[in-house]
Amino acid sequence: MVNASSRERQAAFRLGLSAETRAAALLLAKGYRIAARRWKSPVGEIDIVARRGDLLVFVEVKARARLDEAAEAVTPRQRRRIVAAAAAWLARHPGDAARPMRFDVVLVAPWRLPRHLPAAFDAGP
Repeated sequence: MVNASSRERQAAFRLGLSAETRAAALLLAKGYRIAARRWKSPVGEIDIVARRGDLLVFVEVKARARLDEAAEAVTPRQRRRIVAAAAAWLARHPGDAARPMRFDVVLVAPWRLPRHLPAAFDAGP
């Protein structure tokens, strides 16, 4: 028997996959190559790792009812986890360590085109 909590988690998982698929499609249309999706490390997960030319981009995807709500959902704590996960990526992929890198966010809301925010945050405190 599936309880309500489990159904909510499954719905959130499906929503996240859909948002990440929309974000990846937007990035592909803008000339990015997707290196990984939902890349997991012991310190956190990166929704999308992409490359465009020599640039390495770590992308956080946020889906909410409205784009402004999605933007507010990228918290300082979450940014720190993404930066830590990016460091883990670089440790596992040393060839990427010399590339310039950036942290982007893609905001997703129903019935709206996803919004790409390049250089949404940096690796600083």
